Order: sequence, then C-alpha cells, then structure tokens
Amino acid sequence: MARKLTPAERLATAEKDLLLEEIADQSSWDQFLVEQAVFHFGQRHDEWSCNDLRDVLPELGHGFLGAAINALRTGGIIEHAGRMVPSTSAATHGHRLAVWTLTDKGRAIAARRAARTQKAEAA
Repeated sequence: MARKLTPAERLATAEKDLLLEEIADQSSWDQFLVEQAVFHFGQRHDEWSCNDLRDVLPELGHGFLGAAINALRTGGIIEHAGRMVPSTSAATHGHRLAVWTLTDKGRAIAARRAARTQKAEAA
C-alpha cells in the first residue's frame, strides 16, 4: 500500500496522477476537496476563520472543515494568526474560532502553483 501524501505534498503537486483506487484509499476524498478549498481561500485572503469558509462551502463540506484546517496546520501550510472570533453558527452558540493565515511554506506552494499555471497558459 502506498503511503498517504501529506497536505503539503498534495497541494505542491499540480500534476498529480492519482488513480481512482488511490483516491478511494484516502481517508476521505471530501476532506481532500475541503483542504483544497481552504488553501484556495487562503491564497485570496490574508486572514480567515471557519465563519468565512462556511459561507462558501457546500453543506457537505462543513463536516470536514475542522479536519482540513487541522491537516493544513499540521502540514505547516497555515498557522494561527493570533486572534479569535465568535462563531456565527447558531449551533455553536458563539464558540470562539481561530483566525488563520498562510505560512511562508503555504505562500511558496501557492507561488509555485501560480507559476506553473502561467507557464501552461502561455504554452
């Protein structure tokens, strides 16, 4: 069985050639998509919280948001911005949420992906 890729490896590799079986072996394809969405959102915003992401994710993605945030944090792609905000979800009764930002590593991955995209569009 192939080892699972870290979030950093998945994000850094634009030319992934995953077979359907490999995708099925992942802990959750939905979590992978939510990780991608969080990373994409982070490229466009200096700071964000789960409140911001909840507004742009489909309902299915909400259950994977915490796991995706934790995976990206553990992978060194995002970090706590040092602030907390109250949750806007009625179900959480104003629970405090972390505010996140991309790390230098996350910004470097984003820059490499942007350069590859520009190169491909120019060709």
